Amino acid sequence: MACNGVPYVQKACAYITRNERELLVFEGPDHDGLQVPKGTVEADEQPRTAVLREIAEESGLGAVGALAHLTTDTWTRRRSPPKRYVRHFSRATVHEPCNRWTHTVTGDGDENGHEFEYSWVDLPPRDEFALGLDDYVHLLE
Repeated sequence: MACNGVPYVQKACAYITRNERELLVFEGPDHDGLQVPKGTVEADEQPRTAVLREIAEESGLGAVGALAHLTTDTWTRRRSPPKRYVRHFSRATVHEPCNRWTHTVTGDGDENGHEFEYSWVDLPPRDEFALGLDDYVHLLE
């Protein structure tokens, strides 16, 4: 998708919560802080399908509870050359007993084979996330 010659990339972002009080986050190589599972929506996918795929590929979680769309925005990562994203944020719940784990990313994306270190943070998080991924955490309260 492009507007006025500037490409827009569709992204699916997952806020995964446990016990309604904790949010799943990860740290991985070459990242500027905490992140949540997210990735590109493929040409033949809907954001809902993409977020479920990204959760499995990036975290290893195969089963999540109710999935709810929270919001969609347009986010600019850089102005020159322009790189813009249409980000679809969803919330999923899990009953995950592990407090920490390492997952090797699967799928066809650039992060395939990277290891992400997962843990839970209390809501609301104290630290800012990389890439503005905490912009809508307040919608979880």
